[in-house]
Amino acid sequence: MKRFLEVYPALFRVGLRENIQYRASGVIWMLGLILEPVIFLVVWSRVADARGDAVGGFDAADFAAYYMVLMIVNQLTFTWVMESFQFRIQLGEFSYLLLRPLHPVHEDITMNVSFKLVMMIAMLPALAIVYVAFEPRIAISPTDAAAALGALALAFMLRFCLEWTIALAAFWTTRVSAINRLYYSLVTFLSGRVAPLAVLPAALGTVAASLPFYYCVGFPVEVLLGRLGPAEIARGFLVQAAWLAAAAAAIALVWRRAARRYAAVGA
Repeated sequence: MKRFLEVYPALFRVGLRENIQYRASGVIWMLGLILEPVIFLVVWSRVADARGDAVGGFDAADFAAYYMVLMIVNQLTFTWVMESFQFRIQLGEFSYLLLRPLHPVHEDITMNVSFKLVMMIAMLPALAIVYVAFEPRIAISPTDAAAALGALALAFMLRFCLEWTIALAAFWTTRVSAINRLYYSLVTFLSGRVAPLAVLPAALGTVAASLPFYYCVGFPVEVLLGRLGPAEIARGFLVQAAWLAAAAAAIALVWRRAARRYAAVGA
């Protein structure tokens, strides 16, 4: 623990400086994170207005609140490790990472967290515009806020470990784009990003409630907005913890085998 307390601040400072240096690429990532929920917000708001009634318990103001909070949660939980692993292997970056006395996952964590802090500054104007344009109905209680913080922390750890585990497939194949696309499709439709689970068909909502994707994004959003009861929140925490334990165990199991297969394709 003492070693991590010494290493993490140093890694975080390096990550912070690197993300500040490459602001343009960060803004490109940020535009994607902002535009997607805004598009879905416009679509579902129009649907609610056209019906003149709530859709799955959401009216236009509720959809505005949902997608505004989702913008924040998605930004605070997303990672890019699945996109970078293939190139890190092909360019030989793991050659020196494997020589370090520290697991590469720790550098990825600090780099990801530092990116989130830098890019939150760029997201604030977008949140202000959404708030003024769509007039969300947001009333957050202290209890919901406290529960949401816990759900958000678990969501970040779960999404990071899950995607880091899937990214290890790059050690067995140099073409992982098909795997990545399939994963991103599942995340988009089953995490609550396309629509809240209450809006989805019942069968699809049941499936989504059993998979980890919803607990990476949609669950903390609905906890913060007070749309879940105590029993649902408790169950959500248990599901998050179970999937997190499974993903962490997979990293521990697969990493050693993956590292033994490593061969730099580039220089």
